[in-house]
Amino acid sequence: MDGGHHPRDPAAKFRAAKTDQNLLQVVDLFCGAGGFTLAAHNSGCSTVFAVENDAHAATTFRKRFLGTDGGKTKLYEASILDLDAKALATKHFPDSGCDLVLGGPPCQGFSTHRIKGAGINDPRNKLILSYFEFVAALRPKAFLMENVPGMLWPRHASFLEKFQALAEQSGYEVFKPEMIDARDHGVPQRRKRVFVLGIRRDLDQSTLTWPPAVTHGDNEPGLQQWATCSAAFEPAPKSDPNNTHMNHGEELIKAFQATPINGGSRIDSGRILKCHENHDGHKDVYGRIDPKKPAPTMTTACVNPSKGRFVHPTEHHGITARQAARIQTFPDDFAFYGGLMAAGKQIGNAVPVLLGETLVSHISEWLRSLDKEPYEQVALTAQEVSG
Repeated sequence: MDGGHHPRDPAAKFRAAKTDQNLLQVVDLFCGAGGFTLAAHNSGCSTVFAVENDAHAATTFRKRFLGTDGGKTKLYEASILDLDAKALATKHFPDSGCDLVLGGPPCQGFSTHRIKGAGINDPRNKLILSYFEFVAALRPKAFLMENVPGMLWPRHASFLEKFQALAEQSGYEVFKPEMIDARDHGVPQRRKRVFVLGIRRDLDQSTLTWPPAVTHGDNEPGLQQWATCSAAFEPAPKSDPNNTHMNHGEELIKAFQATPINGGSRIDSGRILKCHENHDGHKDVYGRIDPKKPAPTMTTACVNPSKGRFVHPTEHHGITARQAARIQTFPDDFAFYGGLMAAGKQIGNAVPVLLGETLVSHISEWLRSLDKEPYEQVALTAQEVSG
């Protein structure tokens, strides 16, 4: 099965006949370009409001989503640190409750590329705690937070411990952080990210399994084969504003010409960088993507061949923003604004849409099953929980 074609569609059942009555109410914090929001909409949810501080990402989100959902989505273009969570909860949910809070706080402080003690006191890590201030104010039935694997490193344990303590004090059961590889769920990309799920303690969790079972693997019995990324490199319309790539100098183009197609590496081209003369360096830098396999992780620098294996399989340039977006399972009609580098950053920061659909639809099905059961929803107050 080629990447880009997704016969397994976890959210298909929610797309037909969606009404205001059956749309789950979602808030997307650190929404970026809107990968999680698109996944939520495809899973039968409505985004009530979203928060994003990056100007280019906010423009992309605004042009894509505002005006959809009957114009109900509100975008706050600000730092989450400057917003009043309680005031927004009162404004947007005066009568009904929030069902699900999504979001992936900026992950640079947890990046595995940061060494030694880097990131321990990075102020961006405190955004995770601000994320929970919104959870505490909105009191959703569930929250799902995404971040990079580095957040599980021992050096960051204090942040996770504090987050979990706050959650438990506010009446939430927090599941063990799960490392999920996108390719195990049909995304044509090897991409490992950590997902933290929290469920309000007054809800019946007996029918909830987490995480969802994997559906794809590498020649594993009972599983579909990992999706390749070949479909990402099918022709895109010339009118597509994101069908652009970096312009390279003559020397670099010659190096690409000398690099074997479909997965060749920089070392195969005979080109040795001065910074790598005394060591192997990063072997994936200036390497070609192999279309017969899942693509490498699309990072915020995914359109820059100097930052990883981001050279086109057969052509002599870096991949386009559209090709990167396809690898992240965005539809071709999803436009990214701000120029090539800004688009690459938005794409690399996003949750792959197909993975987001898998996770959100899994949670949504469980939430809808609760509505079918005769139970009384009890909104625990902080006082009741502490008591």
